This record gives sequence, C-alpha cells and structure tokens, in this order.
Amino acid sequence: MPNRRKPRRAAGRPTLLSEEVEGRIIAASRTGIAVELAAEAAGISSATYHRWMARGRAEVAAREDGQAPNRDEDPYVELFERVRTARAMAAARAMANIRRVADGGITTKITTRKFRDPETGQIVEEVTEDRTAPDWRADAWYLERQHRNHYGKDAALAIEITGLDSGAPSQEERVDLGALAERLNQTLFAVQYPDPPELEDGRVVEAEVIDD
Repeated sequence: MPNRRKPRRAAGRPTLLSEEVEGRIIAASRTGIAVELAAEAAGISSATYHRWMARGRAEVAAREDGQAPNRDEDPYVELFERVRTARAMAAARAMANIRRVADGGITTKITTRKFRDPETGQIVEEVTEDRTAPDWRADAWYLERQHRNHYGKDAALAIEITGLDSGAPSQEERVDLGALAERLNQTLFAVQYPDPPELEDGRVVEAEVIDD
C-alpha cells in the first residue's frame, strides 16, 4: 500500500506551488529539457520539484490502489499528471523527428524557376525540391538508447558457433559491437546511391528566361 506524505497545508493550493509556477514547469517540460532545468526555469529548487512530484506520484498510486482521495494532495496530483503528459509528448515529438531523419525525404531547398514556353508563349513555372537521403545513424542512435541492453555501447552479443560434425555448440564468442557498427558503416557507404537530379542554372534552350 503506497505511503502518503502528510500535506504541509490544511487545504487549498500551496503558496509556493502557484498556478504561475506550475505553468512555468509545464511549459519547460513540454520542451523536453532536464527536470533540473525545468525547476530552474520555474524559479524553484530541484529538491522542491522532486518533492512535489513524489507527493503527486504517491497520491496517484494510492488512489489507483483504491484509497479514498486526499484532496489536500490535489495540486501535487495535477502537477504530476501534467508534467508526465508534457514530457511524454516532448519525447514523442523528438522521436518523430528522429524517424524523419532516418527515413529521409526532408525538404532542404525549394527552387522556383520561371520561363516562357517558346511554342505557346505562356509563362511556365518549374519548382524543384532537394530532399535528404535516409540516415542510418538516426536508427543507430534510437536503438542504442531505447534498447540499451541489446544495442548499447557496452553491450555484447553472445553467438553460438555450432560444430559441423556433432551439431552441438562448441564455443561462445563475444562480438565487439563497435567493430560491427564500423563494418556496417563501411558497407552502407559502399552502396552506390543515384545522384540527386541537378538543378538547371536558369537557362533553357530556345526559351526566354523570365526573372522573378
């Protein structure tokens, strides 16, 4: 059964945990910065921040365990739940950006060129976009941090090498992930990707170029 901290005030919102302070904490948490910096941005110490969050977490756990709500703890419950949601959303946005980099196709440059069609005499507008290529390093970064036990820098793979004659495992070998990553890197960069289409310099054969 979760232990509840005794509130310091009899009722109402604590003086230090004002709506303004809570708003600053939530705004900072939405950016995904470290909790210590979020506390600093709100003008409180990290110890105070952790104490408030601990009270909110304990009260949420107690309520989920079936205990009657302690309304004196409502401000801490609200803070805990809002911070948890804000930081989760920040993580989701960051992960979406990592996936975009890994998948490629992000527009980096848009070039618009206008010229007069020599046959129709009409003004034609041509738009060309430069896009990023897929980047495997973003996937590597994700795996290293999200699945640290398997892909972290200090992790090692145990590979069973089966004997050809008996069919039974003969030895175990620990593989250096750094060496594997380097070989993967060299292999990926050895692949020949088609060059992106080159942009025209604004000149069109037998056409009148119109400046913007």
